[in-house]
Amino acid sequence: MSIQDELSATTQKLIQPGQGILAADESHPTIAKRFASVGVDSTEEKRREYRSLILSAPGLGEFISGVILFEETLNQQSLDNLPIPKMLEAQGIVPGIKVDKGKQPLTNAPGDEITVGLDGLEDRLEIYKNAGARFAKWRNVFHISDTLPSRQAVEANAEVLARYAAICQSIGIVPIVEPEVLIDGDHSLARSAEVSEVVLREVFNALARHRVQFEYMILKPSMVTPGKDSPKASPEEVAEATVSIFRRVVPAAVPGINFLSGGQTPEEATLNLNAINSLGTQPWELSFSYGRALQEPAQKAWAGELDNGPAAQEAILKRARLNGAARSGSYSPDMEH
Repeated sequence: MSIQDELSATTQKLIQPGQGILAADESHPTIAKRFASVGVDSTEEKRREYRSLILSAPGLGEFISGVILFEETLNQQSLDNLPIPKMLEAQGIVPGIKVDKGKQPLTNAPGDEITVGLDGLEDRLEIYKNAGARFAKWRNVFHISDTLPSRQAVEANAEVLARYAAICQSIGIVPIVEPEVLIDGDHSLARSAEVSEVVLREVFNALARHRVQFEYMILKPSMVTPGKDSPKASPEEVAEATVSIFRRVVPAAVPGINFLSGGQTPEEATLNLNAINSLGTQPWELSFSYGRALQEPAQKAWAGELDNGPAAQEAILKRARLNGAARSGSYSPDMEH
């Protein structure tokens, strides 16, 4: 199979109607925080138990097309002693991998950050591909204030995302490009829209410069929302602001836009996605790639007890199903009960 064929096959699998992507790629510090909130110590064995339980939920493949794994999980065995990528494939789910190495302050740009991990990326991707990964994810963040992000941060972060995406495609791995405009702060919906437009425009300019094929990538952006310390916007306002910006700057060649939940509650993330998909047909598949908004109820149900496995599986399946409905604008809040 040629690299083009591999990229095409993976992309098509990831953008199936009614399906989205589960982000289960929390780093050790992040998963430790999530586990602490349900009274569980984060050990390798507990992480394996939890992730094995949710990823083997019967029927998950009906609503989840791909799962972004953390490196540790890619190499773990499930509770039934099957390599986790193989377990996902058995459900018809494409295994993916988070490949960035986290963020650090951007030199000479106070308040801005840059994501690192390009060194040795090609070699790591070959290893991940051999372990079963078919797509990758890389996240850069953009802080919002009256003065942030700086022009320097917008350009530097876009360049990093484009270099990552080009390297992925060169070896047959579909890149998920994640420019996250952070929800932290008291900025307005209008300010969020302004920054989102600037960021996305720069990201696509950089992707084009690096000859990334738009047809074989997935965009994982933030929805356009006010800062979390501002009054909330209605799902209709979020949808209108988000789609109008995206129509200006995201090429129609991009097959799928899978939104991140970025600090929204599980219900908010589903309501907003539903409102976005209620605006009618757009050039791209508009879906989800949620982490906490899919997993939070499952973590609460599990609470570190293997006996709670079926309840945890039921909880993640429910959120996956509801977001699957939001993919076509057919979710309603009474489906929560």
